[in-house]
Amino acid sequence: MTVVKAENVVKDYGLNGNTVHALRGVNLEFQGGEFAAIAGPSGSGKSTFLHLAGCLDTITSGNISIGGSDTARLSKTQLALLRRNSIGFIFQAYNLIPVLTVEENIGFPLTLLGIDRGEIRERVAQALEDVGLEDMAKRRPKEMSGGQQQRVAIARALIKKPALILADEPTANLDSKIGREILELMVALNKKEGTTFIFSTHDSMVMEFARRIVHIRDGMIENDEVKSA
Repeated sequence: MTVVKAENVVKDYGLNGNTVHALRGVNLEFQGGEFAAIAGPSGSGKSTFLHLAGCLDTITSGNISIGGSDTARLSKTQLALLRRNSIGFIFQAYNLIPVLTVEENIGFPLTLLGIDRGEIRERVAQALEDVGLEDMAKRRPKEMSGGQQQRVAIARALIKKPALILADEPTANLDSKIGREILELMVALNKKEGTTFIFSTHDSMVMEFARRIVHIRDGMIENDEVKSA
């Protein structure tokens, strides 16, 4: 199943009276269960692609489909529903809600979906076990290390069982040991849930774990490498 399909995607920005060409006719497809990295230097367009695939921004021209839905044809409300129901996000800054506990942060997406409280408790308990944070359910983000906060962010992204997880530089604020542990955790969850993971990164360790690496520079695809099993 094709989870993300980009066809001749162009994204331009206006900056100080000039036009910045962030993406220049990108064509990419990602299938269900992939564990892929979009790699490139700062300003290459990798984060821009993730923002477009996550329906956080709009394309200038071309087309992006998520799970068969043409995002250009969706209203703002429909895009918000697509994000809420089908896409999970993991950011380098974690983006946890500071006043909520770990279990409340993880369960928050299910609350937005109107899921029964009893089911939320069960799914949060399983998510805490999956990321090894069973003993930290009542803590708040400020009481946790960066690696622990990123585990909470991963659990929150996966709790609604989305088809797609988009991770923007998820190891950037972590030391190499914790970063490796986080990546090993995401590999395990990818295999368990069959969720498609797409990273934007310039971290060689992320590329080591990725089974597919798309190299991008100046808004164009340089190389698309699938590693042998």
